[in-house]
Amino acid sequence: MEVAGQSPAAAACCAPAAPAGTAAPLEFVSIAPGTDAAACGDDCCSADSVGNELTAAQRYYAAADVDTLPDSVTLASAGCGNPIAVAELAEGEHVLDLGSGGGIDCFLAARRVGDTGAVWGLDMTPDMIALARHNASELALANVHFRLGEIEDIPFADAHFDVIMSNCVINLSPDKPRVFAESFRVLRPGGRFRVSDMVWTREIPADVRASIGEWAACVAGAPQVEDYLGGLRAAGFVDVAADYTDTEQGIVSAYITATKPE
Repeated sequence: MEVAGQSPAAAACCAPAAPAGTAAPLEFVSIAPGTDAAACGDDCCSADSVGNELTAAQRYYAAADVDTLPDSVTLASAGCGNPIAVAELAEGEHVLDLGSGGGIDCFLAARRVGDTGAVWGLDMTPDMIALARHNASELALANVHFRLGEIEDIPFADAHFDVIMSNCVINLSPDKPRVFAESFRVLRPGGRFRVSDMVWTREIPADVRASIGEWAACVAGAPQVEDYLGGLRAAGFVDVAADYTDTEQGIVSAYITATKPE
């Protein structure tokens, strides 16, 4: 898939490295304000990207989209792709971003759905909710809202959204089937699931699976691609697909798409 301004990551998703002694990988769904979101390890981004100190926003989004956003938005971005590029958003749609962080995808979505639409960001981290709300205020966007909560227990009514998007977050969940079931529940019939996430294209090495640091880097928790797609089908989704370029490492950034039947 060719998307202006970005290419999917070939390895991990540029989340911050885990501090020593960390025991809860889900702490890294969102980064804290002031953290350098582009502090990738050697196995995370290409050497060119690291050497040029590109942020995730610069790697994955068109300059025309992100140049108008404040640094507090772009520097908080730690995704592995650009779900907006595959979301096919239309005027008036209602959108939910799972693990919204500083809000970059929410703000770009808000421009596309317009004043008659609405975008909600869901994040489990109070600091990130506060940052995202501050960013929304700075951008004077009235159609963007942020709510504290967990993606395994989405705090919205059934059939509430037209589109669910997410950026390098679901791989961190310890209960991915629950995330898929909740996503299916809150989507309207015909609703779209459009996600950028990390997946494995081969069996996951045992030492990687056991590593806290690799959890934080969106590697250890990433499922095999067929398990990811199978989980979506089991939740009831149709037209399930993954678009990615395989690598020797076996860990890739993929665009995952699915639809709730009418």
